[in-house]
Amino acid sequence: MKLITAEIRQKLLANGETARRRHAEDEDHDPVPVVKFFNPCGVGTWLITEMSPEDEDRLFGLCDLGMGFPELGYVSVRELQSVRLPFGLSIERDLYFNPDKTLGEYAEEARRLGHVAA
Repeated sequence: MKLITAEIRQKLLANGETARRRHAEDEDHDPVPVVKFFNPCGVGTWLITEMSPEDEDRLFGLCDLGMGFPELGYVSVRELQSVRLPFGLSIERDLYFNPDKTLGEYAEEARRLGHVAA
């Protein structure tokens, strides 16, 4: 499965550009996640809001590696694509993800619960 389609890439880049502009103006930026990636064999969830316009390998979002400490941070597209799991599986995109909160709200909930609940 392709993790980032052209439509998803366009939305992520738009959010990345907005984040860069708002950061330069010292304004808050709390978008709704665009895409959710997950490990179909176990733990690992990523709610991604933006892609760096300067480096399209760099995504930003809420990252939960299943250690009880989900955090906001960066992840590499290449690294996600390179993960090889049992039975020939790999990191997947949640085709049915329908975000209903901002990234900040998901992060607050995840810190309280110890995992991403999306």
